[in-house]
Amino acid sequence: MHSRIKLNKGFVLLETIFYVVLFGILSVVVINSLITMTQAFQATSISAQLSQGSNIMEKITREIRQSSGINAISASSLTLDTLDDGGQDKTVEFLLVGTNIQLIENGKSSGNLNATNVSILDLNFTQITTQEGIAVKIFLEIKSNDDPTSRSEKFYNTAVLRGSY
Repeated sequence: MHSRIKLNKGFVLLETIFYVVLFGILSVVVINSLITMTQAFQATSISAQLSQGSNIMEKITREIRQSSGINAISASSLTLDTLDDGGQDKTVEFLLVGTNIQLIENGKSSGNLNATNVSILDLNFTQITTQEGIAVKIFLEIKSNDDPTSRSEKFYNTAVLRGSY
């Protein structure tokens, strides 16, 4: 009877070591999965931030298409003559100030077009004039402030002023 107790004590020690090793392996797998999911979430978040550039480009393009003329244009600013919803004359200006694009309507700032976690690296407007009408070529480069690798996204578009033809 005495020898039987000694055998059980050995199994208890082996079982404990086995469970500790098994728990350690499972812990490593779970922690690795959590790290992978966190990295995937961060990459998705950065990608969503960079896609804000398409929303900014769409807003600028829409305003250009609805305008009747260009009031002033430079490399980093564009002022358009257009009409408000009531048919009254108004001006719309897109202006690069630091790392933000400001929207100014009738001389009053409507705020930044980009979110605070996004920086505008470059904004460039070029006027194209032909016999058929006037167009504006737009270049926009944007980066996420949360991205440790400092990737940037570039957007290009050309919009024709509908009131010019």
